[in-house]
Amino acid sequence: MQGTQPLLFLKSQEPVLTKKIDNSMIVNCVAYQNGVSIGKVTFEAISEVLKRDNTFVWLGLHEVNSELLAKIQQEFSLHELAIEDADSAHQRPKIEEYGDSLFMVLHTALLQEDQLEFGETHFFVGPRFLVTVRHGASHGLSKVRERCEAMPQQLAKGPGFALYAIMDFIVDNYSPVIDGLQARFDVLESAIFQNRPSRQTMEGLYELKRELLQLEGAITPVIDICNELMHLHGHVIPREVSVYFRDVADHIKRIDRAIHSMREMLIAAMQVHLNFETVRQNEVVKKLAGWGAILAIPTMVFSWYGMNFRHMPELDWPFSYPIVIGGVGLGSVLLYIRLKKSGWL
Repeated sequence: MQGTQPLLFLKSQEPVLTKKIDNSMIVNCVAYQNGVSIGKVTFEAISEVLKRDNTFVWLGLHEVNSELLAKIQQEFSLHELAIEDADSAHQRPKIEEYGDSLFMVLHTALLQEDQLEFGETHFFVGPRFLVTVRHGASHGLSKVRERCEAMPQQLAKGPGFALYAIMDFIVDNYSPVIDGLQARFDVLESAIFQNRPSRQTMEGLYELKRELLQLEGAITPVIDICNELMHLHGHVIPREVSVYFRDVADHIKRIDRAIHSMREMLIAAMQVHLNFETVRQNEVVKKLAGWGAILAIPTMVFSWYGMNFRHMPELDWPFSYPIVIGGVGLGSVLLYIRLKKSGWL
């Protein structure tokens, strides 16, 4: 049965009465029976829906508050520690088992106006339900839901397949972030070789390195999470679904290698930048030393004539002044030519 309006299941011909829920934080709540959507479900009717055979509920939430999380805890019998972690929204990527349900955290990443922003997606996974809670920067999951609904045979395997689809979607969205960071690195690298080294270029390199470290910290734990989902938690992730997480792990490994390669190139670029700056400073020092050597000639000669001796050379000769000036100028010019040929000036 395909429904277009939210279904309100009845018990004893009377509506299920509960305290009104703030629906602004509920993105979607759909029930699936044998992999086929049976329509949207109100939050109050979830308990009744779960009594059906071969049925699970996929509940999507965004920026939830403590009150709604408390109701979700009661509705799905979730552990209080998992609810506490989901409420704080500052968690590391991880997977934890609480009884017959799992709690997972994945970090999402987006490039907005060339700035890397992170968010979190929390998962509550049980044999009959999947609850996603999004915090911060992240893409909506409507496309993932549509893709899963187009494969009812796969979705019939339960919430484990929906979990795989969301994880695969999050991991795939790391690739545009890597491409954006690579484009930024190419610009900084060109600035090193085409322009003079600058403080702005070095600051850009350090900022890029910091973002790569953050991104690496977000994706590296996902490999361990996938390995755990492949080999454990069979009561939530059926064996026929666990093999799909190997594909997610492979994607993460490729992204991790790309980050590692970019970090190596980034470190090399920073070293080249520092070397260029050292060379530039050496050139300045050489020029100053060269001009200092040229100025040493007139300084030395004129210092002689500043001495208070009675018998100074050629003081009474009328051509002594122009000859001294000419000699000083000639010596300075010859020294300048010599230093210019040697690359000091």
